[in-house]
Amino acid sequence: MVSNTMRKLIVVNIVSLDGYFEGPGHDVMALPFDEGFDEYNVERLREAGTLVLGRNTYLGFKSYWPPVADKPDVRPVEREISRLNNAIEKVVVSDSLTEADLDPWGDTTRIVRPAVAADQVALLKAEPGKDLLVFGSHTMWNALLVAGVVDEVHLMIGPAFLGGGTPVFEGSRLPMRLVESRVLADSQLVLAKYASTLG
Repeated sequence: MVSNTMRKLIVVNIVSLDGYFEGPGHDVMALPFDEGFDEYNVERLREAGTLVLGRNTYLGFKSYWPPVADKPDVRPVEREISRLNNAIEKVVVSDSLTEADLDPWGDTTRIVRPAVAADQVALLKAEPGKDLLVFGSHTMWNALLVAGVVDEVHLMIGPAFLGGGTPVFEGSRLPMRLVESRVLADSQLVLAKYASTLG
């Protein structure tokens, strides 16, 4: 039985109206982003203690976010996301990344055997501290959800049909429980928070 003192693992993703995590050709920029997306992400980062990412999302984040904190021509929320991403404890699930691939986030912890990622993430959840947070990382969190390690999935549903791409969930039927829904402030994104019925 899961202790009430355990940290939660929270997944945050944006999806299209027709349920796609990315557009055709793995085009994430096809998704209906607006400023509400960044504002919600920074809220979650402020409350998190550990960022857990899959290989592709990790590489994308580390190639973009580290220098943004020092750019005067970006929005303040982007600079804050950059600072929080740089400072937070990071874990990447990958059997192919090397120590050299982690630069400039060299203090990142690697889970190098994705097949046992659920067990290792469960151990992280049992440690004291703030919640664990997942952005992107579709393949990884799908597997963790089926394994019963994910506590909540927060979907920002945007006003666009993509007509194809990668579905947000590619497992078998898995009931979830709606815990909150609302339109994000000054945004066309609908936030739907679901709790896992597993675990």
